[in-house]
Amino acid sequence: MLIRYGYEITLHCQQPTALVCLLSVHEDRAADMRVPETTFTTPQVPTTTYRDLFGNRCRRFVAPAGDLTMWGDATIEDDGLPDRVLPDARELPVQDLPDDCLAYLLGSRYCETDRLSQTAWDLFGTVTPGWGRVQAICDFVNGHIRFDYMQARSTRTALEAFQERVGVCRDYAHLAVALCRCLNIPARYVNGHLGDIGVPVVDPMDFSAWMEVFLDGAWYTFDPRNNRPRIGRIVVARGRDAADVPLINSFGPHVLKAFRVWTYEVSGAEQG
Repeated sequence: MLIRYGYEITLHCQQPTALVCLLSVHEDRAADMRVPETTFTTPQVPTTTYRDLFGNRCRRFVAPAGDLTMWGDATIEDDGLPDRVLPDARELPVQDLPDDCLAYLLGSRYCETDRLSQTAWDLFGTVTPGWGRVQAICDFVNGHIRFDYMQARSTRTALEAFQERVGVCRDYAHLAVALCRCLNIPARYVNGHLGDIGVPVVDPMDFSAWMEVFLDGAWYTFDPRNNRPRIGRIVVARGRDAADVPLINSFGPHVLKAFRVWTYEVSGAEQG
């Protein structure tokens, strides 16, 4: 299966403003690229790239005063299979976890494990550890939070999502991540492209957020917002929470003037 994905984003800055953007596909999908990513800005500005502490590809440049449009487009090959489901996957004791998993047990900017720990153990402490307990967390979060774009708030934390019971995909992910960590299950926040392959049409499209959980020696995808296996996820960035992986990190004020995202299946003849 071939999937074309991309974005077009226009910002307005009052003065030259440094930006760091995490908008490119993650390096672990590099071998799947069939039409390499084309990116440009209007007006054209020089850019550089680097890898952050989590292995994400970051693009760095200075936006001039006025409007700036960022555009990217690529085609990737996907196996066309839904997210893996392994009901027998086990949780590992903390002492047996790899060192690089430990950071994903700790509290972070949007995931207040200290304030949610008792709630997590009250709700899920008696659930059999393993895949089923993570799925129980996703089931709870999916039913507890009401999706509402109009009430999106960039500062909402996992605790606030739990208390307010409303949010968008990042809030679902933050709450599920925090509850997993409270139970000593490593969980990390993911953002990326997720089209409407195999499900009713989503319009308008947007970037999506979900989580990955470490069970039985590997990371597995869970999606508390959609709460069902999906086809065609394209990871852009991973981190402890949304603070680590903002699509656009602006070192100065800006106004978002336009935002468009596309993710859809194409035939071989259409991939260019």
